[in-house]
Amino acid sequence: MATTQADRIGSLDTVRGLAVLGILLMNIVAFAMPDAAYMNPKAYGGHQGIDLAVYLVNFVLFDGKMRGLFSFLFGASMLLVIDRAAAKGESPARVHFQRMAWLFVFGIAHLLLLWWGDILNQYAVIGAIAYTCRNASVRALVTRGVVLAGVAWLLYAMMPLGVMAMQAGIHDPDPAKAAEAAKSLRAFIDTMGVPGPAHIQEELALHRGSWSGLVAHRWGELAHSLSTTLFVGAETLGYMLLGMAGLRSGMLTGGWSRARYARWMLVGFGVGIPGYALLAAWLVSRDFELLTVATATMPLAALLRVPMILGWGCLILLVARPGGGLTERLAAAGRMAFTNYLTTSIVMTTLFYGYGLGWYGTLSRAALYPIVFAMWAAMLLWSPAWLARFRYGPFEWLWRSLARLELQPMRRTSVLPR
Repeated sequence: MATTQADRIGSLDTVRGLAVLGILLMNIVAFAMPDAAYMNPKAYGGHQGIDLAVYLVNFVLFDGKMRGLFSFLFGASMLLVIDRAAAKGESPARVHFQRMAWLFVFGIAHLLLLWWGDILNQYAVIGAIAYTCRNASVRALVTRGVVLAGVAWLLYAMMPLGVMAMQAGIHDPDPAKAAEAAKSLRAFIDTMGVPGPAHIQEELALHRGSWSGLVAHRWGELAHSLSTTLFVGAETLGYMLLGMAGLRSGMLTGGWSRARYARWMLVGFGVGIPGYALLAAWLVSRDFELLTVATATMPLAALLRVPMILGWGCLILLVARPGGGLTERLAAAGRMAFTNYLTTSIVMTTLFYGYGLGWYGTLSRAALYPIVFAMWAAMLLWSPAWLARFRYGPFEWLWRSLARLELQPMRRTSVLPR
């Protein structure tokens, strides 16, 4: 698949565009339902019929894969900015760290003011660390990425081990130790098990309440939210390094041959899809029991995630048709990924939270997806229309201007045909 450099950047945008759309497939549940529903369909939103089918399809094909693909793209894009800064005679370190500092600010504002599921602050911290690997070879980047994925697996394996320890601890003859184990186990149940009615009602009341109440709650949980970077940071850094390798090797820029993309797509999906399907069958057979959920969705799923991400990346680049209408719209959505990510949060929280339409907890799992498809259509329509007139998406422009301490040109000198 011989391409010009411009085409290769377009390929990068296309993959990013599909990733930012795909993230909403999973995030919609986190926007619309109590926390545990994301991990466990028995927690809320329906776990039979079409609702169960939706959960299982997402688990096998999309859960973690779109987030991972987005992390790959972030690493690749970050390295591209560093390379371009160096080529222009600018300080790569200054450009990079100013971008990461402002991304962290955006992330904290997003977390506190809009939605608890922000990933930008984590990307800023991990992106700062990834800078140290900017000059590494493709082989070194791949090796470090795989090692970090292994470290993440070890961390994730602590979750089912912790559940087993707490389940045993509640029978401790020491009442104080038994009570502490029960308290810790309840926290696990509230995030990946089936929470009790009181906890569900508390979450419903919070999210159907005022904006100020939500901000106060997220402020109180800020330290805990930021600590998740320590837990998932190894995996995210590994994915960023693999994305940097993808840029250097030509994989993420459309530089491979079609045969090579097809071969690695078959390898990735050939390993990942059967593996995830077996995990899905196990979850159903065990009726989404807590220890099974903790084991299947964390360490075992993590083992299969990289092959699936590789499969998705190769598939997208294999079928993308430069100049095609859908490909161009996906590329535009990818060029405005930052704006589309934040706009999605604005729209979804307005729909679901109490200061908006208050739909939180009112729709079944399957009923959420017409909203997802409508948001996809909006992104695919408005992104190319905006970029026909402006150089950047609005949040990309603001980020770039702040990071460079200078207002960047926004309007195109001539309007491109739609």
